[in-house]
Amino acid sequence: MTEPTTPPATAEVAPERAVAPGTAARTADASWDPRQYAVFAGHRGRPFADLLARVDTRSPRLVVDLGCGPGELTLGLAQRWPEARIVGVDSSPEMLERARVLDTDGHVEWVEATAEQWDAAQLGGPTDVLVTNATLQWVPSHLRLIPAWLASLSPGGTFAMQVPANFDAPSHRLMREVAARHPRADDLRPGLDRAQAVARPETYAALLLDRAADVDVWQTTYQHVLTAEAGGPHPVLEWVRGTGLRPVLGVLDADERDAFVADYARELETAYPRRSFGVLFPFTRTFAVARTRGPSGVVDG
Repeated sequence: MTEPTTPPATAEVAPERAVAPGTAARTADASWDPRQYAVFAGHRGRPFADLLARVDTRSPRLVVDLGCGPGELTLGLAQRWPEARIVGVDSSPEMLERARVLDTDGHVEWVEATAEQWDAAQLGGPTDVLVTNATLQWVPSHLRLIPAWLASLSPGGTFAMQVPANFDAPSHRLMREVAARHPRADDLRPGLDRAQAVARPETYAALLLDRAADVDVWQTTYQHVLTAEAGGPHPVLEWVRGTGLRPVLGVLDADERDAFVADYARELETAYPRRSFGVLFPFTRTFAVARTRGPSGVVDG
């Protein structure tokens, strides 16, 4: 099977796919499960904290979390900026239901919409901070959407994003290989081509530098140590159950799912061996923070 490749290091954006983003391309995905996603909440939350550490906005009026998921991290934005209007946007009703339960004070406005459907103009004013964390890998058209999101920012506003950059890691490569030898390989392939949506760091840098005054792009590889209980499921399998394996789970029936997961789990046991301390799971992520020019035409400091 030919491995997916990332777009070239240029601000040029590839043509749209034939399938409209956010519709048929994702209708077969299994529903998001907030409980499964939360199994590794501590590990998943660290990149969000590292991203926000590079955002130095002091007193924003409007903050948007695009792809807010179950809401825990969005509520952290409300704690950091208690006077700001906070809006959390997500396409999953299950995730938003969990977010509303957690938001006991009703501080956040929770909006159901895909990234493609969401319109910043409906907010009634410019956005001061727009955060999107571990979301854009699910949005094949996001390179085309980012310019409009930047244009929606207030003078001196900040755009901050983070996407996984581990699609060539064994966790994802083996998933594609198991899918390639499955009898329903043709049905599984479209949902596993997420690498096509994620660009190289230099691509994001070029795109943002053409439109923002201050841009910071970097990558971090986290060495996650996952608990591996004797006789229990492999922890990397449990990690991807909540994210990257969803397109497979949504296509296959129960018997097919069980067979696929068993085959994939055997591969993971070899790729990520259980050790006395657990399982070491390296995970690379790409970050970008861009700030527009302030009212005077200079970057606010």
